[in-house]
Amino acid sequence: MNRRVATILLLAFVIAGACSYLVFRMVTTRVTGGPAVPTTRVVAAASDIKLGTLLTSANLTSVEIVGALPKGAITNPNDAIGRGVIADIYQGEPILDSRLAPVGSGGGLAATIPTGMRAIAVRVDDVVGVAGFVTPGMHVDILIAGMPPGDNSPTQGTVSRTILQNIAVLSAGTDIQKDAEGKPKQVQVVNLLVTPEQAERLSLASNSQVRIQLVLRNPLDTKVTPVPGTATGNLFSDQAAAKPTTRVRVARPATKPFSIEVINGSAHSNAQFSPPGGQQ
Repeated sequence: MNRRVATILLLAFVIAGACSYLVFRMVTTRVTGGPAVPTTRVVAAASDIKLGTLLTSANLTSVEIVGALPKGAITNPNDAIGRGVIADIYQGEPILDSRLAPVGSGGGLAATIPTGMRAIAVRVDDVVGVAGFVTPGMHVDILIAGMPPGDNSPTQGTVSRTILQNIAVLSAGTDIQKDAEGKPKQVQVVNLLVTPEQAERLSLASNSQVRIQLVLRNPLDTKVTPVPGTATGNLFSDQAAAKPTTRVRVARPATKPFSIEVINGSAHSNAQFSPPGGQQ
């Protein structure tokens, strides 16, 4: 075979191979939508996991995450087993480290308390507990009503004051879960998430001769509004004041002055006198 022909054939094969490779890459890119993206297998919830649950291997499964991992994603099941859940996790949702209590803190209500915060129980009834609608995850304001110590003023009466605002509810009664149907629950105790200073104020209010009232608020409304408080006497301060009675002066009938003749020896004189209440 002629060397020139062999060279041409070789070049033709090289060009054909290069074109085939380019066509293959183009077809693969169109079918797959782009270059292959690496995936990572992470720990996820095998079923819905409620707040306060202590994780076991039965609660866990794994899912593949395409691309970058969520912050705090757990890849080793041993890093999640034995830790308490501090927020509801739903089936198939990757388990994040921020949704779990620290290692060794256990489960239940205690595991849901952030560092530096405290849980305090407040005894309530159907009225104080906002007719049972105070459920875990809600936020409330706390009002007290009573007579201030040493204040015996009869005009002021009972004083009402807001002592805490935007306080999170950890549990209602023995239940640390939300009511799935949103129905009212009859509870006797509500556990609130407070700072140590707020816990002291609530403790004093609970042991004083005052009434505690919970006021339900929108969880998205986190603004703390200055509230001066009010007293029973202030409830009637906008009523119109009683008009003072006007005395009507009655004019007395005019009376004529009288005179008296005074005889002193040979001297005679007349003295003029006004009637009682008149002028001389």
